[in-house]
Amino acid sequence: MNYFVKEIFYSIQGEGFHTGRPAVFCRFSGCNLWSGKEADRHKAACQWCDTDFVGCDGEGGGTFKTAMDLADRIATFWPQKDLNSVRPFVVCTGGEPLLQLDAGLISALHDRGFEVAVETNGTLLPPEGIDWICVSPKAGADLLLRSGDELKLVYPQPGAEPEKYAHLNFSHFFLQPMDSPDAAENTKRALEYVLSHPRWRLSLQTQKILKIK
Repeated sequence: MNYFVKEIFYSIQGEGFHTGRPAVFCRFSGCNLWSGKEADRHKAACQWCDTDFVGCDGEGGGTFKTAMDLADRIATFWPQKDLNSVRPFVVCTGGEPLLQLDAGLISALHDRGFEVAVETNGTLLPPEGIDWICVSPKAGADLLLRSGDELKLVYPQPGAEPEKYAHLNFSHFFLQPMDSPDAAENTKRALEYVLSHPRWRLSLQTQKILKIK
């Protein structure tokens, strides 16, 4: 199959459990909850989405004919001098990465030494072999993936209250304040919720605070 990738870049994980960890990010094109076009935003499950996942024209992006081709491209972004000192880490994101991430690509990344993480909206079931699964539920979307390593809920979302997810089989639960004109109030509310419901932890978008990709 062909893999359609918006961009590949090297940075730190800015959110959730792995905050601060260096990673290669592979952002796949396309999403099953929104076309990514402004004209269709009113139809999106998450109308607050600010991610550009349309096309294949970003840094490192393109169309890759085989899993090996894409895995080779991803590997070029990891600092070569550190290949033997720490396990390379790749975060497959989107859009919705589970539209394209398959067993063949996971295997190819493992063959190159990578630990493979995915950030998904949870509306699709993943292939076997992913090392770290982070699910970010969206209000109004059917959540099929109800277990994993990390549940990261953008907050507040009417119809996606934390109480709906606290019983699910995840090892870690995070609330992330919605980035909007009301970001300060959202952060205050998320902090108050975490303090009164200590199963949850606060996740801030470190990459935006640091003004990095």
